[in-house]
Amino acid sequence: MKADAKGVLTGDHYLDGDKACAEGAIAAGCRFVAGYPITPSTEVAERISERFPLVDGFFIQMEDEIASMAAILGASWTGVKSMTITSGPGFSLMMENIGLGAMLETPCVVVNVQRGGPSTGLPTLPGQADLMQARWGSHGDYEIIALCPNSPQECFDLVITAFNLSERYRVPVMFMMDECVGHMTEKVIIPTADKIEVDYRKISNKKPDEYLPYEYGDNLVPDMVRAGEGYFFHVTGLTHDEKGYPVMDWITQEKCVSRLMDKITKNADDIIMLKEENIDKAEVVVISFGITSRVALRAIQMAEESGIKNLGRLRLVTIWPFPEKRIRELSKKVKAFVVPEMNYGQMVLEVERCAAGQCKTILVPHGGGTVHQPETIFKAIQEAYK
Repeated sequence: MKADAKGVLTGDHYLDGDKACAEGAIAAGCRFVAGYPITPSTEVAERISERFPLVDGFFIQMEDEIASMAAILGASWTGVKSMTITSGPGFSLMMENIGLGAMLETPCVVVNVQRGGPSTGLPTLPGQADLMQARWGSHGDYEIIALCPNSPQECFDLVITAFNLSERYRVPVMFMMDECVGHMTEKVIIPTADKIEVDYRKISNKKPDEYLPYEYGDNLVPDMVRAGEGYFFHVTGLTHDEKGYPVMDWITQEKCVSRLMDKITKNADDIIMLKEENIDKAEVVVISFGITSRVALRAIQMAEESGIKNLGRLRLVTIWPFPEKRIRELSKKVKAFVVPEMNYGQMVLEVERCAAGQCKTILVPHGGGTVHQPETIFKAIQEAYK
């Protein structure tokens, strides 16, 4: 392996999704990772631990996932791009500090290589049942961003996007892989560093006595500074004013929390990424994400081979914020949505909510441990046309 000056391994590679994710993080400028080994995400940490010494990065194995999440929040406030890596049980342990990260408006990326659950579940086999937890897992009102890749190439590309979004909106971004995508090996094309779009947080140029880390007003995403550079401010998970100092009243709560929500919801059109095929004339649309979108593609091919026409495909690349506007638009035009997912019904609830009874919604559930059979999704498509 030969990397350029920025540590990017330019060229064509055959990588599994976990390793591609690690390379994408490095290309995005990530230089601090804290984590605790857990199947099936360990290969991300292993690759990072091998590569970081070559790019002046710092990897630390923490005592648990609670500490891992806390560590990357602290690292981010020093100005470094930071990331942690986990799977289902570890993701559960991180939830309190994910909420802290949302309240502190701390840029960071949380990689969750999903497996079958609940509890210890199926450590080495796939699942897609952590999606609602990614959005609602911590207490209180807050917004996050979550992306869902379906190939090793996207594990490289989209983790860069995840870092860019985290920096742009000062928010933790969830990177929701699954065991199949994490462990499958495919061709991954890594461009030169100058072709990779990398964003950095906006660093305030205000004097220390003028800087407000949580400034209210028209700017929904306040500038940041680096700890240790002479700025005096308070960082707390308590409801706080513009300086970061705790203020225990409903007026401050309204100002503080509403901006946490607004900076994502009001920018949703710029954040949300979808992949659409044959949508314009579709009577039925298959909505899927992650590895299930690849199985669904085969089911769509089977349906077309059987003579079914006007079948569309909508892949959710961004799962949070949910593409409410697009689902509502489509629900007025189509007969049905078919939603295969590797759980017993999570994102389908969002689809039903947005469709609001204007079209039929058909769940194709699967408990995990393996992917759907294409025939199962094909049968649901046939049902939708009936």
